[in-house]
Amino acid sequence: MKLGIVGKGGVGKTTTSALLAQGLVARGRRVVAVDTDSNPNLGTSLGLTLAETEAVPELPRSLMVGERGDVTAETLIDTYGRPTPSGVILLSAIKVTEAGAGCTCGGHATVRSLLGDALAERADVTLVDMEAGLEHLSRSGGTLAHADVLLVIMEPSRKAVVTAARTVALAEELGIPATYGVGNKAQPADVAFFEEVCAAQGVPLAGVIPFDTDVADADRAGGAVEVSAAAAVRAEIEHILDFLDRQA
Repeated sequence: MKLGIVGKGGVGKTTTSALLAQGLVARGRRVVAVDTDSNPNLGTSLGLTLAETEAVPELPRSLMVGERGDVTAETLIDTYGRPTPSGVILLSAIKVTEAGAGCTCGGHATVRSLLGDALAERADVTLVDMEAGLEHLSRSGGTLAHADVLLVIMEPSRKAVVTAARTVALAEELGIPATYGVGNKAQPADVAFFEEVCAAQGVPLAGVIPFDTDVADADRAGGAVEVSAAAAVRAEIEHILDFLDRQA
């Protein structure tokens, strides 16, 4: 499965990506996670230190992956992938380290070609934590055009659900087979909100992740959520993974 995690800024994409990746590893899946944020933080959410995360090498820009390209996906993962304490292999696709360095389109092209290659020998799931916004769906070719499933992470706001509805429409135009919404940071009353507004906006709902102080504490500390922490959040992550397995 090739799984894209998208949504507007601040909804919790990176933390949710890490929790989903950890849940998949716990189920025996081999997971490669690709961080496409120009300010990459997925590594720290997967248990790396900040220094280790910053040391993960960036994928070469505009590199075409595949039998007819410059390099195979297997070689790319061996060369640029880094193991994390969570059992996930991390790739860093895009970094902005200096002003005036130009656009990141080449990095997105590399991710698109990586997702287009056959990864079955190295990964059961390739999870892509996308940068905020919708540009990765509108740029030429679509960074996530080869994804099987998109999960749109939403905070409890109408704006976030409207963004999810726009994402569903764009993903359908790209030919992505399935797109689902995931509510996040939800208080008890927000479950009904997500169910009602997502239904009205045409966003299929895969699950609603509750607000949890353990997750908030980990975000403030800039690290991973402890394995023994956030029990309700992890239970909902399992529910979402079960949902995805049923749709497969």
